[in-house]
Amino acid sequence: MYVPPFTISANAINLIAEISAQIERYAIRLEQNDKLRLRKANRVRTIHSSLAIEGNTLSEDEVKDIIDGKTVVASLRQIQEVKNAIKTYELYSGLNPFNVKDLLKAHGTMMMALTDDAGKFRSGGVGVFSEKGLVHMAPPADRVPKLIEDLFEWLKQAKDHLLIRSCVFHYEFEFIHPFSDGNGRTGRLWQSLILGRLHPLFEYLPVENMVYANQEAYYNAIQASTAAADSGPFIDFMLQEILNTLKEHQGTPIIQTKESEVRDKVRDKVRDKFGINSGQIIEQIRRNPNVTLDEIAATLSVTRRSIEKKIKELRDAGYLKREGSNKSGRWVIL
Repeated sequence: MYVPPFTISANAINLIAEISAQIERYAIRLEQNDKLRLRKANRVRTIHSSLAIEGNTLSEDEVKDIIDGKTVVASLRQIQEVKNAIKTYELYSGLNPFNVKDLLKAHGTMMMALTDDAGKFRSGGVGVFSEKGLVHMAPPADRVPKLIEDLFEWLKQAKDHLLIRSCVFHYEFEFIHPFSDGNGRTGRLWQSLILGRLHPLFEYLPVENMVYANQEAYYNAIQASTAAADSGPFIDFMLQEILNTLKEHQGTPIIQTKESEVRDKVRDKVRDKFGINSGQIIEQIRRNPNVTLDEIAATLSVTRRSIEKKIKELRDAGYLKREGSNKSGRWVIL
């Protein structure tokens, strides 16, 4: 049986012990909360995070709107990416992380209408890129089916801890880069599925969110593992991220806070009364109170004049005010 090259460091062993303890604490809190609401809230964050890593610029609120069937002004491709991700994550509970056919099924759904070979292994060469450039050249296309078959066989048969196997799989999957497009989002989904076999809570704490918050370190860990021909550095990185995420959630509300619910209602009310762009303007200001009119116009792909008009409507209606000068002041949502 093929065994991927990886080293389990002393740090990794300690991290596994800490993660196991944190899982039990988090699981107790999970039982005390509304799982349905939690699943929906985290599904929004998961889809937003995974697609944002790939360059999708839609906000969490816009992703939520698409999930809720509301109209969002954006490129057709970005909206299609979200719709595909929604359908893919709806398959979550029925996907077998140890089955290659399920991998192809998930990719086919994730990349439907986005690439001609959705659900099929690539037929040409590809490179793995980060924001800084080429990370590595993936193996030739004719080797992909066998490499994936061997990786899945190891995943099923190996006796290593599932935390270790999930990290090794994630790295090896990205190294092989089996598809022409959509490898990143599919690989992150698959590690979440594997971790879900360790404990169901990982459906609520997905890998996608962890990576989104630390993209540079994520790519650095991949590069370090590639340079060493050993996924040990990536294992250490991902285990630390899993532990950090569990710790962060111990002291925060699991379900959506009352404040965020009120925020959503205000945004929806503004949008319903003044139009889609007004709701998007409120969202841009919420994310950055110092944002300029030119920046809002560029983000929404509209003219500055139209933004000025919408801002005036919002100020006159009492939803928005300006503190300080036009040059150095900030916006305040009322």
